[in-house]
Amino acid sequence: MKKSLIVTMALTLSLSLAACGNNNNNGANNGNAAATNNATTNNTASADLSGSILASGSTALQPLVDQVSKEFMDKNTGVSIQVQGGGSGTGLTQVSEGQAQIGNSDVFAEEKLDADKAAELVDHQVAVVAMAAVTNKDVGVDNLTKQQLVDIFTGKVTNWKDVGGKDEKIQIVNRPSSSGTRATFEKFALGTKTEDLAGSIQEDASGTVKKLVSETPGAIGYLALSYLDDSVTALKYEGVDANVDNVAKGTYPVWAYEHMYTKGEPDAATKAFLDYMVSEEVQNGDVVEMGYIPASKMEVTRDAAGNVTK
Repeated sequence: MKKSLIVTMALTLSLSLAACGNNNNNGANNGNAAATNNATTNNTASADLSGSILASGSTALQPLVDQVSKEFMDKNTGVSIQVQGGGSGTGLTQVSEGQAQIGNSDVFAEEKLDADKAAELVDHQVAVVAMAAVTNKDVGVDNLTKQQLVDIFTGKVTNWKDVGGKDEKIQIVNRPSSSGTRATFEKFALGTKTEDLAGSIQEDASGTVKKLVSETPGAIGYLALSYLDDSVTALKYEGVDANVDNVAKGTYPVWAYEHMYTKGEPDAATKAFLDYMVSEEVQNGDVVEMGYIPASKMEVTRDAAGNVTK
């Protein structure tokens, strides 16, 4: 009897221990599964984002968008972004007509499109760009006044000696009428629109303008600060250097917001890309490193009519 009781108690204890062991294993397995699920969710959050984005337009903004798009695609492998130039007018037209997800522009949409079409677009301002008149390094000039620039781009002055340079014919390298860079330069450097002069060269891309100015005797054009290097001479405007500090303070007037327009609210992939463009990582990194200015650093603002407010 005593022996039977001992056997019964031993069996009961064994079964209890086995049950506890199974429960503990199940708990551990459940915990591991939960951890795996959480890890999977965290690791695939960016991979779940997918879509194709075409961003076209401003060649002044193109280098920044191109570089940041590559970084974004590295982080979001399901998203494909293609960046094209063509000028602000082209970008605004393409996004308005649904041919592109993003229209890159140096000007406000209402400056290029009909009011009703402009009203359909949503403005995403991602940076500020400043522009400078640039010359071939051998012309012998490093500063021009507003009036001297007007005289050159309207054909009144045709030789560098008349503005303090060498005796050499002036060769204008201009941008097409669709260019936001041209619109900005005419509005804030010249204060007037200009006609395309006979003998002037017209090029769509800022990179090509820089190459032509650097290689053509007597050449003058204009470029965003992000394109400047020692292959050309960047001119002072009314004695003021074209640099970030002067732009931010409002003492150098030839600048514009860089806009990335969408038609209505963007889809998930496009929104994520635009959010990344204005993230601290990009604004304090790529934007500054590439010669653009974070909008947050500006001490002045400007509206579509060109009115500046401190």
